[in-house]
Amino acid sequence: MYNNQKVIVIMPAYNAAATLKRTYEEVMDQKIVDLVIVVDDASGDETAQIAKALPNTLVHTHPKNKGYGANQKTCYRLALEQGGDIIIMVHPDYQYTPKLIPAMASMIGNGLYSCVLGSRILGGYALKGGMPNWKYVANRFLTFTENLLTGAKLSEYHTGYRAFSRELLQKIDLDQNSDDFVFDNQMLAQILWAGHTIAEVSCPTLYFEEASSINFTRSVRYGLGCLLTALQFRLARMGLLNSRRFRKD
Repeated sequence: MYNNQKVIVIMPAYNAAATLKRTYEEVMDQKIVDLVIVVDDASGDETAQIAKALPNTLVHTHPKNKGYGANQKTCYRLALEQGGDIIIMVHPDYQYTPKLIPAMASMIGNGLYSCVLGSRILGGYALKGGMPNWKYVANRFLTFTENLLTGAKLSEYHTGYRAFSRELLQKIDLDQNSDDFVFDNQMLAQILWAGHTIAEVSCPTLYFEEASSINFTRSVRYGLGCLLTALQFRLARMGLLNSRRFRKD
């Protein structure tokens, strides 16, 4: 609990057997997490079995692989059903340190923000942590373009370390978003569209063999999807596009 609010950590998992337990243990070391939810997207390893052995953990397994975005949709639905007031996504591959959970929870739990991101760019941690140069350049280009089109001033849109208030998750129609990796980007665009300020904290990040990563081809597809989302946002704001994702009240 934080400030009498239930804190739930969600972990969208796929082939995370090598790092899941380590990530979980550091999550629980933060002392404020009431429940961990692991959604296994039909992994080919022992991810689900390892998760089921962890205390204070709810495990849900997709019978077939649905994609990263679909995994998150299940995670958020389950977190709301379990009464989460502060919901924090931590990838189970140990790329993002769970030690920032108390800081992110406090920003949500004290009513300062409804969305907080752990940014790899603030503080220059991305390259220090081993982010490939091509990914760093792509991140900076996409972020610059997205800020230009959305009017926001985020240091990055592409982190998987995120915290949300219950009220915000109930307000955003996540079903309008992709089941693939671009879901992350579309969700942030929806939050900006709804008029919320997105906070950021500097987050050290580790890149190593077991950490999950998408290949170059899927990265290109993701990047194009991000640019399309930002363009749709701008056109909808200008009244030139009717979009189910960016609807006028």
